[in-house]
Amino acid sequence: MKRLLLMFSVMLLLLCFAWQARADFVEGLEDIPLPEGLSQVENGNLSFGNEEIRLIEAYLTSPDLMFQQVAKFYEETLPQMGWQIKRQNKGKILFEREGETLEISKESTKPLIVRLTVKSKL
Repeated sequence: MKRLLLMFSVMLLLLCFAWQARADFVEGLEDIPLPEGLSQVENGNLSFGNEEIRLIEAYLTSPDLMFQQVAKFYEETLPQMGWQIKRQNKGKILFEREGETLEISKESTKPLIVRLTVKSKL
């Protein structure tokens, strides 16, 4: 039984590394994946803070995707990375993890512009 559990753990770890090697991440938020079909707005990042607190903001855009598709991607992906959904409405999702909040909000529809904001909870 221990051998089976060890083999399963190793396989799961290898799959995670393979997934991370292929996935693109939001610049400035290296632990937030970038969904396929979405690109990061150049010079759209805001970042400041220190080791104890931080505020990071990034903008993503797509001419083809709808916010519901982006929301579904993050609802499925971020809990695997330790984020918990705390609140959700039509154009906004709020996640929490280890003293930080991540807000994903729709800024415009055509083209789709999504704002990601990570900030420390004080």
